[in-house]
Amino acid sequence: GGICLAASCLCGSASCILSSCCPTTTNSTVSRLAFSFLLLLGTLVSIIMILPGMEEHLKKIPGFCLGGTSIPGIENTVNCDIIVGYKSVYRICFAMTCFFFLFVLLMILVRSSKDPRAAVQNGFWFFKLLLLIGITVGAFFIPDGIFNTVWYYFGMVGSFFFITIQLILLVDFAHSWNQSWVDKAENGNSKFWLGALLTITLIFYALAFTCVVLFYVFYTQPDDCTEHKVFISLNFIFCVIVSIVAILPKVQEANRYSGLLQASFISLYTMYITWSAMSNNPNRQCNPSLLGLVQPADATPAPGPAPTKAPTTTQWWDAQGIVGLIIFLFCTLLASIRTSNNAQVNKLLQTEGGQEPIVEYGTAGGEDGVRRAVDNEEEGVTYNYSFFHFSLCLASLYIMMTLTNWYHPDTDYQVMQSTMPAVWTKMASSWFALGIYLWTLVAPLVCSGRDFS
Repeated sequence: GGICLAASCLCGSASCILSSCCPTTTNSTVSRLAFSFLLLLGTLVSIIMILPGMEEHLKKIPGFCLGGTSIPGIENTVNCDIIVGYKSVYRICFAMTCFFFLFVLLMILVRSSKDPRAAVQNGFWFFKLLLLIGITVGAFFIPDGIFNTVWYYFGMVGSFFFITIQLILLVDFAHSWNQSWVDKAENGNSKFWLGALLTITLIFYALAFTCVVLFYVFYTQPDDCTEHKVFISLNFIFCVIVSIVAILPKVQEANRYSGLLQASFISLYTMYITWSAMSNNPNRQCNPSLLGLVQPADATPAPGPAPTKAPTTTQWWDAQGIVGLIIFLFCTLLASIRTSNNAQVNKLLQTEGGQEPIVEYGTAGGEDGVRRAVDNEEEGVTYNYSFFHFSLCLASLYIMMTLTNWYHPDTDYQVMQSTMPAVWTKMASSWFALGIYLWTLVAPLVCSGRDFS
């Protein structure tokens, strides 16, 4: 049977809609979409809680916030400084990480849908939603202490690995894109499809090169910003190297779909990571995009009476953060609805290609005429449940860092500081990801005795 629950179950209703509208929908696809929906739901709540002015709006609710509008006889008990701003993002993402990590442990070594734990993976959505809400509410009772600082470093480490997973997903998407258009060129109007392929590739390279020029103009100074000059130059050189390797005759002989579309795509993504890293440099001379809420750690007040500060609205969003959120949403959708046809990608992401069955229209319907999700995992799961949840754990940490611009709370939690460790984490992740992409190109040559088809 299907996994549909009562209409009152939000996630279950979404699953019912999917399975009833798509005759080839399978349990594995519906489950991944539903879990991704829970992640996106937490992300949406985090975005709402970090919107400028949210704290002031909450304080207008009578009898709610400490220091806000009060009602005679009712004591305001909610600390709105905690439930909005970066502290709320930390706690919501902490709850999501704990939720998905619980499923990492629960789903270890699930081999098929015959395992009783598979029913937990593919059903009980109402109770899962309740569990996530419960963990989230509990997270808001965590005292500040060192929680924010410790969780910041957890976020950096998790984001490092999620950036790598993002790149693998994006490269695989570009690979499938390239393969599709090459096949169409070979079987149809070759001039049109090859021309389209060349045009898109040139656009990606033009954008990447434009980024390099703009980075040198805005993020470097003639006598300063040495780190930025090194970052930009190194990543530009690395992008040139992977582009050359991608079109070497030996590489294309081993993989005929290897080409410049993937390399241009990866070059543009690398430039985004470089931009994102430089946007966290605490040196304003080298970082014109540093947000106003960031204050230097060693700022010393001028002698004399302290000037009265004008009221300000905290700004959390900048361009690179918005781009990062869009890429995150795109990669989450990719991970939820498709299985790669590339053996190397499947091995890296712990998925198995080619196991999604083709179901004829009408065979998935019940006696009531409702199309339901098909159990396609009786012989074996089509993806590693634990690894999927581990990826969502990393995604929760990444979204936490993205929404707070990778800024670090100072010791008294009054201001945010941008730190160099965040810069180095992003740059290291870009190099690590480029290394993985380069390995996917040369692996069939280095390990010639293995099957990389």
